[in-house]
Amino acid sequence: MKMVFHLSFDSPLDEQIKDKEKENGAAPRGSKPEESVMDVQIANPSRPFLLFRSYYHLQKIRNSLFGLVFCFPTSLLSLVLFVPLAYNGASIFCLNVSFPTKISPESTGFTPEYAVGQTARKWSSSSSLSSSFMYAVKEETPPSKPKGHVPPLQEQESSVLPWNSSSAQRSRCHRKNELMFKILQPTAMSRQFSVRVHDFFHGSHSNSSCKVRFFMTWISTLESFGYRELLSIESLFKSHPNACLLIVSNSLDSSGGGQLLKPFVNQGFRVTAISPDFNYIFKNTSAEIWFNRLKKGSVDPGEVSLGQNLSNLLRLTLLYKFGGIYIDNDVIVLKSFSNFRNAIGAQTIDLKTGNWSRLNNAVMVFDKKHPLLNKFIEEFALTFNGNKWGHNGPYLVSRVVSRVSGRPGFSFTVLPPPAFYPVDWNRVPSLFHGPRDAAHLKWLSSKLKHIHRESFAVHLWNKQSRKMKVEEGSIINHIMLDCCIFCNYTVSVS
Repeated sequence: MKMVFHLSFDSPLDEQIKDKEKENGAAPRGSKPEESVMDVQIANPSRPFLLFRSYYHLQKIRNSLFGLVFCFPTSLLSLVLFVPLAYNGASIFCLNVSFPTKISPESTGFTPEYAVGQTARKWSSSSSLSSSFMYAVKEETPPSKPKGHVPPLQEQESSVLPWNSSSAQRSRCHRKNELMFKILQPTAMSRQFSVRVHDFFHGSHSNSSCKVRFFMTWISTLESFGYRELLSIESLFKSHPNACLLIVSNSLDSSGGGQLLKPFVNQGFRVTAISPDFNYIFKNTSAEIWFNRLKKGSVDPGEVSLGQNLSNLLRLTLLYKFGGIYIDNDVIVLKSFSNFRNAIGAQTIDLKTGNWSRLNNAVMVFDKKHPLLNKFIEEFALTFNGNKWGHNGPYLVSRVVSRVSGRPGFSFTVLPPPAFYPVDWNRVPSLFHGPRDAAHLKWLSSKLKHIHRESFAVHLWNKQSRKMKVEEGSIINHIMLDCCIFCNYTVSVS
C-alpha cells in the first residue's frame, strides 16, 4: 500500500501571495493550473511582487524539508539521535590520565607554601620554638629523578610506588600487604604483650634505669636488620646507659633476634624485642576502630607499604599508652635527651621567615596520654590514605601541629632542624663521602663541628643511604667512632 501525505503550512503571508498572484494573472497556489498558465510570463513584474515571490519559494523549500523529515524511517531517525548521545557518553566516562610535572633539579620538592598573615618567628642557635603559632603545610609528591644530579631521596616512612610502576612491582606490593595481614593475626607470643611489657618496665629485674623508656618498631624481616640498625642501638646506650629499649617486632622476637641483641644484654643494657598485640595496643583509642575496619577489609591499605603505615601508627599509640621516647632505627643518638619533654623535631624551615615548613616523626618525646598524641592518632584514623606519599607520616604530624598550635591544653616544643635532622634527605650523601681535597676537608670539619654543637641525633634517611658506603674520613665515619660501643664496623677507603 502506498501512502501519500499532503502537508500544508500556509501562513497569513501565503494568503497575501495568492491574492497578489491573482492580481497578476497567476493561478492561485494550491489550485491545479491549466497548461496555458504554465507558459505565462509576466512582462514587467513590480518590485514588491518579486519580494513576495522569493519568500514564496523559501516557504516551499521549508515545507519540503519538513515533509522529508517526517517521511524518514523511524530507525534512521534513531540512528541520527544515537550519534550525539554516544559522543556525550564517551566524553563523560573517558579516563583522564594526568602526568607528573617536571621538577627543577635544584628544587628539593620539599618547600611548602605559606599562608598569608602567618606569624613569623625565628630560631636562635640555642633556643627552641614553643607551640604558640601556626604554620601552613602543603602535601607534595616525591620529586622526579633529575639528570646529572644525585638521585632524589625519599624518606623511609613515605615511599610509594610511582604512577608508572610496572604491574610486577604492584603485584609485589600487594603480596607484601598480604603477608602483612598475616602478621596482624594474634599469636601465642603476641597475646603476652601486655604482661611482658609490664615485666620489662616494672618487673623484679627492673630498677630506676627504666624511667627512661625508648621505643623502636621493626616490621620487617630479621635478615634486613643490619649493622646500621645495630649502630643506632649502640649510640642510644652510649648516650643513655641506664635506659630501657623496647623493640616492637615479630621477627626480632625470636631466637635469631635474641642472638642479635645478646651482646647488649651481656653488657648489662636493658633491651628486648616483643611481638605486638595490635588489639591491645590500639584499644580505647581512635586507632581501634580503624584497625577493626582494616581487618574486615573495609580499609584499602593502598600502594604504600602497610608495614610503614603500621609503624607510623604504632609509634604514636606506644607513646600514648606508655610515654617515653620513640626513635627510628636509622637515627644515631649523639647526646642525652634527658632535658626534652613533649618535643617533636622540625625537618625543614623556610629561610625567609624562619618558621618550620615540615615536621618529622622519626624522633618524638612525649608524656603518657599527651593530648597531642591523641590528636595524631585521631588524624591517622580519620584521614588514612594508603596511596598518598607521606600522608600518614611527616605530613600527618605537620598538619595536626599547624592546627592545634596556640590552643590551650597543648603544651609541647618544636625543636629546630639541627636537633635531629642536621642534614635533609637530599643532602645525606655528603655525610658518607670522605675528603676529596683541602677545601672539602675544611668543609667536612666545619660541618662535623656544627653537628656536635647543635645536634642531639642524626637521621640517616636509611631508605636512601642504606647502600652508601661509609668512606674513611667522612662525617659518618667520625660519628660512628664517637657513638659506637663495640665499634666493629668497617669503612671503605675512597
